[in-house]
Amino acid sequence: MWSLIGGALTAVLVPSQPALVVAVSTTIATVNTLRRVRRGRGRVHGPPSSSARPAAQAVSPCARGEPITLTWSELTCKLQAAPQKKAKGRAGASEQAAAQPQFILNRVSGVASPGRLVALLGPSGSGKTTLLNALSGRVPATKGLRLTGNIQINGVPLADAAPPVAYVMQEDLFFAQLTVRETLEMAAALQLPSSVGAAERDELVNGLIQRLGLVKAANTRVGDAKTRGISGGERKRLNLACELISAPNLVAVDEGTTGIDSFQALKVVEALRDLAADGHTVLASIHQPQSSIYALFDDLLLLAEGRVVYMGPTSGAHEYFEGLGHGCPPAYNPAEHWIDLVSIDYASADTEAISRQRVRKLHAAWDAHVAAGKGPASAVAAAVSSAASPVTAGEESTPSVAATTTAVAIRPSGASTLTKFRLLFSRAWKQMARDKKTLFARTMSSGMSALLFGSIYWKLGLTQADVGNRLGLLQVACINAAMSALVKTLNAFTRERAVVDRERARGSYGVTPYFASKMVAELPISSAFPLLFSAIVYPMAGLAAGWRKVATFASVITLESFTAAAIGLTMGALAPSTEAALAAGPASFVLFIVFGGQFVTRVPRALQWLPRISLIRHAFEALCVSELGGLKLEKKVPWDVATGEQALARMRFGSRTVPELLGLQARILAFNYIATFALLRLRKPKFASVLPPATVSELQDAPVDGEAGVVPA
Repeated sequence: MWSLIGGALTAVLVPSQPALVVAVSTTIATVNTLRRVRRGRGRVHGPPSSSARPAAQAVSPCARGEPITLTWSELTCKLQAAPQKKAKGRAGASEQAAAQPQFILNRVSGVASPGRLVALLGPSGSGKTTLLNALSGRVPATKGLRLTGNIQINGVPLADAAPPVAYVMQEDLFFAQLTVRETLEMAAALQLPSSVGAAERDELVNGLIQRLGLVKAANTRVGDAKTRGISGGERKRLNLACELISAPNLVAVDEGTTGIDSFQALKVVEALRDLAADGHTVLASIHQPQSSIYALFDDLLLLAEGRVVYMGPTSGAHEYFEGLGHGCPPAYNPAEHWIDLVSIDYASADTEAISRQRVRKLHAAWDAHVAAGKGPASAVAAAVSSAASPVTAGEESTPSVAATTTAVAIRPSGASTLTKFRLLFSRAWKQMARDKKTLFARTMSSGMSALLFGSIYWKLGLTQADVGNRLGLLQVACINAAMSALVKTLNAFTRERAVVDRERARGSYGVTPYFASKMVAELPISSAFPLLFSAIVYPMAGLAAGWRKVATFASVITLESFTAAAIGLTMGALAPSTEAALAAGPASFVLFIVFGGQFVTRVPRALQWLPRISLIRHAFEALCVSELGGLKLEKKVPWDVATGEQALARMRFGSRTVPELLGLQARILAFNYIATFALLRLRKPKFASVLPPATVSELQDAPVDGEAGVVPA
């Protein structure tokens, strides 16, 4: 695939050198082959895609297959910072100071059983999100990050069991113009195997809507900041429903109640409690739950500074902490009390020292409690010990997920590429066609710009001054078309990419059907605005008559609009956020405008490559050749130009025809489409794999309570 992409990019940039195209393709293919051989087992793995997940016996929102007991032991997440440079010594050479590793998680152990709802509590920065990421196989692969420990599903390592995991992240990301039902139907069609019929998918969607309390909002659009939609609590439940489409046994929810009112938060947790009652294994991190929510949890995992303070039934937490002299006062929310107990108070140096000393004692007390095998900690230690020890020959063990699915007929991997293209095209079309406010804003922008330019350059004549006016109109028309398409694409694509990245991480589809469907869906709507601009400004300005010249003007403006949008896609694929894309995109276009043919005619030798890649330059030159070609001008003094060809010669235009200039624009368009496709494939979400438990020497490097080294999750 990469050899084809490299060859295509070379062919676009250097079409006259076929031998170079073959050489580049062959070189890339050889390098990729060598890299695959050398990587071996060092590949970074992510969560299993839908095509690799074990098949289930039934499609149901309830738990399916073998119930899951999730155990984890000695789970450590360490981030090695880059070494810092010290001041130069006497020898004059700067020294490298070894940076202290930062422990996000530090020897965390625990268990989550089927039918029980586990709450992850702790102050901000205690490691709750990182722990959920690790248990779900979603820790982002970051340079310097090392994840070690044992994570097992029914005694089988997580990487070998490969269970489907419903991981509900904090951000509720959806396509705003789709309804709740359409969102779930799309998720079902993309995630479920092709052998699941339409009637069965509808039954599943209706069941999830009923179960999660989305009946009244089923036909309401999801909405966003500019479109009124469903409430915050309904968005949380919809996020959960999308993850439950594949009927996983393991459900992980990160801050599922953040940003919504107490009533909606209670409804979300009640939905999680119902899932646990159906046999799911459910873990949920939660921030300061009210007492009625806390009462719904079966087990509690309390974290502080990346370490465990308590793990066991919520009913036993009061007795445990009361034995340490930190019992919860009467008529007080236990969750708030536990979080206050393990929080670091940074109000002053004295309060920080006192709170760190308290947390250090709580860590030591829990370690001693587990070592002694007392209370609820004994069940946790037994489960962790059982999960960590290998099963020898002749021993009986709990059947693993992988073992239970071998006897089940494996269903097809899912929808075909053509089906995914059709589904994604339908979604992209609905997203654009239903966004009335954006369509109205773009229509008004194109119409008002055309009316403004038409009024300024009203009915241009054939005088020498009007030659400059024609050139000015053509230049601002090119700049307007390019900037409008660029800003729209940067704003929309970067926000859409976050949703697409999440769905790709889920294994719903690949880059090819998504990118192809997006390009096809945007073609008619994106063509309408430059055509509207051309239809208004051309007759108002009184440009050259003739249907060929009118068609050329509209074609050049439309192609330039698509080329600018393609550049916006490339920048959007590179930019880390919408804000960064909107800052870098228009700024980079300043160079295209400066070297657009109107302001600079003599380009320094070192910068002669800039006009070649300027889409505004090619569009402006094409419009000038079409408009001035064959034009007879009024000549009053000898140095006046008499024809449009003479005016083109003064601008050093006219050596290339309109088709040639359109071809140059098309080359830039193709280059950016291929580059965007390659960047999307290259930037596929990657996740860190869990390595064997840390060695004794590595554990000695772990920070003692109260020392620096723990960073927020």
